[in-house]
Amino acid sequence: MALLQISEPGQSLDPHQRRVAVGIDLGTTHSLVAAVRHGVAECLPDEQGRVILPSVVRYLAPGTQGAGRQIGHEALAAQVSDPVNTISSVKRLMGRTRAQVVDVDKLPYRVVDENGMAVVDTVAGRKTPMEVSAEILATLRYRAEDSFADDLYGAVITVPAYFDDGQRQATKDAAQLAGINVLRLINEPTAAAIAYGLDNGSEGVYAVYDLGGGTFDISVLRLTQGVFEVMATGGDSALGGDDYDHALATLVLQRQGIEAPGDAVARAVLHKEARRVKEALTDRSSETFRAEFDGRTIEQVVTVSDFEACTTALTARTISAVRKALRDAGVSRDDVQGVVLVGGSTRMPVIRRTVGEFFGRDPLINLNPDEVVALGAAIQANALAGNSRDGELLLLDVIPLSLGIETMGGLVERIVPRNSTIPTARAQDFTTYQDGQTAMSLHVVQGERDLVADCRSLARFTLRGIPPMAAGAARIRVTFTVDADGLLAVTAREQVSGVESHIEIKPSYGLSDEQIAAMLQDSFATAQQDMQARALVEARVDADRMIAATRSALAADGDLLDAAERQAIDTLIERLSQVATSDSAADIEAATDALAKGTEAFAALRMNRGIQQALAGRKLEEV
Repeated sequence: MALLQISEPGQSLDPHQRRVAVGIDLGTTHSLVAAVRHGVAECLPDEQGRVILPSVVRYLAPGTQGAGRQIGHEALAAQVSDPVNTISSVKRLMGRTRAQVVDVDKLPYRVVDENGMAVVDTVAGRKTPMEVSAEILATLRYRAEDSFADDLYGAVITVPAYFDDGQRQATKDAAQLAGINVLRLINEPTAAAIAYGLDNGSEGVYAVYDLGGGTFDISVLRLTQGVFEVMATGGDSALGGDDYDHALATLVLQRQGIEAPGDAVARAVLHKEARRVKEALTDRSSETFRAEFDGRTIEQVVTVSDFEACTTALTARTISAVRKALRDAGVSRDDVQGVVLVGGSTRMPVIRRTVGEFFGRDPLINLNPDEVVALGAAIQANALAGNSRDGELLLLDVIPLSLGIETMGGLVERIVPRNSTIPTARAQDFTTYQDGQTAMSLHVVQGERDLVADCRSLARFTLRGIPPMAAGAARIRVTFTVDADGLLAVTAREQVSGVESHIEIKPSYGLSDEQIAAMLQDSFATAQQDMQARALVEARVDADRMIAATRSALAADGDLLDAAERQAIDTLIERLSQVATSDSAADIEAATDALAKGTEAFAALRMNRGIQQALAGRKLEEV
């Protein structure tokens, strides 16, 4: 009798089939990808065993050999030599105009406005922040697919809690360009809470203090029996470890009596050395700042107290945001049962001490602060993909800023207040203000200010076909729907006639559907080139492994061969060594296969010797 295959809701029909779903922490200074394997969330390493990928992309001049760009560690190495074309901290540009980018003139590369958004001017042309982020995301996608030898089903991507609608949409567009199916966007502190909540069985009110390379987030969460409720969020999207580096470099220049250099290379040199000194002061009481730029060499001893003094204002800004988040959540610091530290910048002793003193308890640091966000995202991705037996986590996230519409006089009527749990739908009734009015224009805005001019404009649309009636007689219901990714759709409906207008908010940061399509077309155009470059690297790796294995075998058992046989194998090794430096993957693969076939007889002789040695001196019954 045939058995009927059944499955739990949300589970695959094939109990042995797992969808490859990952969590991605797309960070300002570095990024990671993690997945649940054998029931445990872990970060996935690259071929060199490194889990961290620097969020850096370097663009090369057209016609340059290779793919025209370098990503990650390779790009980071060129940050000093070619700062103008090496793009770091691009997360700060996501969903922003040039005027909205804090300290834009201090960046080593050139940022200009194009179609209402900040873009980077490089030797390879102008690149949007989404394109740069897509390079990083695609690299992580390839890493995941290589790790599982399977296509990626989807990813949960984390964003700062204070990212607004435009920044979140920009992140989704970047993922689309990278060929990634976004299962959900979740806030970085929420991801950290998932990792800590599941690993430690924690319950109660917790604060997540997230200080990364370029952003600061604070979230207050309530954890109860697997339910993650975000009570309040806050932070500063333009405050992070980069600012501590800049403050340290500024201190050194002041003590040396030197003005800040205008040259991009000099600024990159100072920034790199400032970061090194900052990290060294984690374990030492002092460190010497050494840098060469503009034909001069500077040396300055920096103590821990010097560093803490010049960054006091930055640390105080984080605590001010913590106080506000606690007020918004309606709790006091005594109600907080634990504080989770997230982000590499929380390794600074001054941060750990300040946070501990403010809350009156030592912060939780038993998970790697660099990895905890990616690990939490991986757990959520595994659940959303239907791989988890426990089903989807109940994840109650919140929106960071209020959503509303413009009313008469340029005022804002808030419909969805900040810190509202999402997904959510809120509605409010409005009416006409003129007799016989047959249309209503709606302006959707985001922000906490009372005047539209002080808030961020998201979209405009018009409801037409309202039956003519006296002013105030019509009833127009405006409904705001925020999905699980924090993205917004607005519907306006006249209650009597039923006429309706609907808009899915496409933030006005500049990427139209046509532009996304054009970028995807560009990625398709270079897909063949990217595949060829990937095949070449894989062929070279296989060749190196084959050469090393053969030479090791010859060193151990070369006496099994006569002179002619040994010469034939040496010739094949030499041929493969020469071809391995070429740019033809097919030639390298052919030479590798030739060496493999040419050593088959030698392999058989080695196997026979091994068996003889294993049986020597043993009786038949022992075998």
